[in-house]
Amino acid sequence: MSLEKLGKSLHEALRKVLRAPAVDEKLVKELVRDFQRALLQADVNVQLVLDLSKRIEQRALKDEIPPGASRRDYVVKVVYEELARLLGDKPRSMELEKGGGIRKVLLVGIQGSGKTTSAIKLARFYAKRGFRVGVVCADTYRPGALEQLKQLGEKGGIPVYGEERAEDSIKVALNGVRYFDQQGFDLAIVDTAGRHKDEASLLKEMEELANALNPDHVVLVIDATIGQQALSQAEAFHKAAPIGGIVLSKLDGSAKGGGAISAVAATGAPIYFVGTGEGIDNLEPFDPQRFVGRLLGLGDLQGLLERFRELEQTVSREKAKAIVSGRFTLEDMLDQLGAVRKLGPISSLLNKLPMLGYSIPKEAMEEAEHKIDRWKAIILSMTPEERENPKILNPSRMRRIARGSGTSEREVKELIEQYNMAKKMMRQLAKKRGAFRRGLPLGFPAA
Repeated sequence: MSLEKLGKSLHEALRKVLRAPAVDEKLVKELVRDFQRALLQADVNVQLVLDLSKRIEQRALKDEIPPGASRRDYVVKVVYEELARLLGDKPRSMELEKGGGIRKVLLVGIQGSGKTTSAIKLARFYAKRGFRVGVVCADTYRPGALEQLKQLGEKGGIPVYGEERAEDSIKVALNGVRYFDQQGFDLAIVDTAGRHKDEASLLKEMEELANALNPDHVVLVIDATIGQQALSQAEAFHKAAPIGGIVLSKLDGSAKGGGAISAVAATGAPIYFVGTGEGIDNLEPFDPQRFVGRLLGLGDLQGLLERFRELEQTVSREKAKAIVSGRFTLEDMLDQLGAVRKLGPISSLLNKLPMLGYSIPKEAMEEAEHKIDRWKAIILSMTPEERENPKILNPSRMRRIARGSGTSEREVKELIEQYNMAKKMMRQLAKKRGAFRRGLPLGFPAA
């Protein structure tokens, strides 16, 4: 069972409790059975499921309910807390400080785990928080490894160090860290060759690399789609070089995340980050409570607001003033559509809203994604003059735009209608803003 299906199954099981006229022992036992079935189908470790079930049932039926709370609310609270406890209860961060020399992070993992992409994602995460970050390609085995890292680095504005046709990965790693240190960088992330838990020679080399580099953190990248195989991988890597924490990559709707997360949790190593999509900004600090909230359909409003705050930092003060003043062009609309795209798939945004993500049909979300892409194509097919002043769009221009964007004239007209509605709303907000500044009641006609 995929992570998305697991979330839906747990959400439906919990809804039975929320809808029931009364919560009794029979209903609690039914909830526990539904949870067991869903977790086991999602490849969660059997013993962990049994232990979790026992704690939920015992607390839900035998705990004294706090004054003012209902048994129903308390059961939801118990489920939420026990699932979060399974995943580590509280978030654990990768402690890094600027100053006092360059910090070093060594990334390890098997081939195909998403390690190279995670290196750039991690670099982007800390770069956006004020660190000067460089990535070192210490993979001297895989053809094209350095080129792939450079392409990703260029896309994310992250400098990459590597040596063509080098064979000594330890030497490359040390040279790369020294290079970034001399340039005054705060952090160097070292991407290593992919290893398998049965490749003794490569694991030995990784151990030697860790000893030579003396990193501040050794971070294991694990593919969330592999389920409980994550446990044997984590144990093998931990023996070679003590793992400080884990990045769980590819944790989207298709991942067997239940098995991977529970297996990793069983090793005792904290999950630092999760990769939530293919984009270089799709990396989130792992918070067990927020993750469980999203999984159960209880939402993650905090995570959604943080993503919006990151985007707000990229909008210039001048642009914000122009939009708030009512000067809203199709160029601005194109920027807004791009901003929505940076937030990630619409389905992942809706899953952060309480009880909403699982209630909207998948087809509707896919249609919204499709429409955003087509609207962007339409605006990009316009001339600068047309984007600035859409009033000049006559039938002839619309036909040209439709042909250039691979859309229909109807879709071009639909976009213009949406733009006019948005512009009207901006003007109304601008009037209310002006009225407020002049001390007039909101909604009072401006002079």
